[in-house]
Formats: sequence, C-alpha cells, structure tokens
Amino acid sequence: LTVHIQTSRALMVISLLLGFFGIIVSVVGMKCTKVGEEDPVTKSRIAVAGGILFVLCGLCTLAAVSLYATQVTYEFFRESTVPINARYEFGSALFIGWGAASLTMLGGALLCCSCPTKDRQGHQYYQQSQPPTAREYV
Repeated sequence: LTVHIQTSRALMVISLLLGFFGIIVSVVGMKCTKVGEEDPVTKSRIAVAGGILFVLCGLCTLAAVSLYATQVTYEFFRESTVPINARYEFGSALFIGWGAASLTMLGGALLCCSCPTKDRQGHQYYQQSQPPTAREYV
C-alpha cells in the first residue's frame, strides 16, 4: 500500500487505542462510580485525563481522514490518463470521519470542563445525616 494509506491506517489504530483508554479512564473518573478514589477532586482530575485522551483521539482521527482527503483531491486534479468518471471522489466515509472526529473532540472538551476550580479544591463534600426522629411505640 502507498505511504499515505499506511499513515492513515496507523493514525486510526492510534485513535482507536486512545479512545478505548479514554473510555476506561472516563468511567473511573465519573462521580457515580465507586471505582478508585472517593475524593471528588481526584475523580474530577481523572475525568479530565479521560477528556484529554478523547481530544487526542479526535485529533488523530481528523488527521487521518484529512490526510486521505488531501490525497484524493490531489489525485483528482492531477493530469493523468484516467478518465474523470473513473477517478476517486469524496465518499460518505470521509464525512462520517470528520463528523466523528468533531464529536469526539467536543465530548472530550466537555469532559475537560469538569476540572475543579481553585476555590473548590480541597473542599470535601459530605452528605448530611438526617437527625433521628422520635418514635412513639403503642
């Protein structure tokens, strides 16, 4: 295979691995899971790490799809003996790839927004216990 296809394939494999590890790290960083630390600040930092992995995953996908689209465009406008109706054109897979990359980066950015601010760091969140009620026995 040509170099640009091998490069696109490698970027997509890296993107899949980053997305897989992003899912694992994000699930551990969710506040509703009991995995890992109980500290909300630590959980938020783990969720931000998952968001960063998702943003990197989206960037790798965007680079791979755009590299292939650039090559298709170059081949289409290059002077060749191949007739115009037999040349490659943009297919739906390229647009799906661009959409997936943008949604993955958007999701990672939203996950990165869960980073604790300076005033919230160090505060512990405790559930208030209910005061005992007096019951009368008959």
